[in-house]
Amino acid sequence: MSKVIAVFGSARRHGNTGKFIDWIAQELDINVVDLSTKNISSYDYDHKNIEDDFIPLVRQLLKYKKIIFATPVYWYGPSVPMKTFIDRTSDFLDVPSLKDIGRELRQKTAYVVCTSISDDADSSFINAFKDTFEYLGITYGGYVHANCHDGYQQNHYRSDVEDFIRLINDEL
Repeated sequence: MSKVIAVFGSARRHGNTGKFIDWIAQELDINVVDLSTKNISSYDYDHKNIEDDFIPLVRQLLKYKKIIFATPVYWYGPSVPMKTFIDRTSDFLDVPSLKDIGRELRQKTAYVVCTSISDDADSSFINAFKDTFEYLGITYGGYVHANCHDGYQQNHYRSDVEDFIRLINDEL
């Protein structure tokens, strides 16, 4: 089993971000979990949604040492599916029976794969991930970004992806 897995959240599975993470996943020989195939409800202070797909998915992710979060940049933030997934980590802070799962996240390293129509990912976008990872005790490993202003052009990102893959492999 691979030591790395990717979590993908976007409105279009085969859009720019989907193509980008699929290329990276192929190079790393890893699986990509598409959040749109999961039933994950928004964070609920009463935890009435505890039986959805969120906790089983996190249990699956805990089998891996490294987790890649792939999302387009929407208005300086992640996609709605990704934001919902991240928000739900609050369950591990609020529900006593889930706190041990949350503590297991501290042993992970997380990365970000993103696309936008800018030269680079905005610092507020990246910092939202970095700050969340830090709060949860997850090590931040880095990110790779694709500027898709003129559409997805794989040859434009080749050296960045090679560096990103080397970063992940060097830390294995």
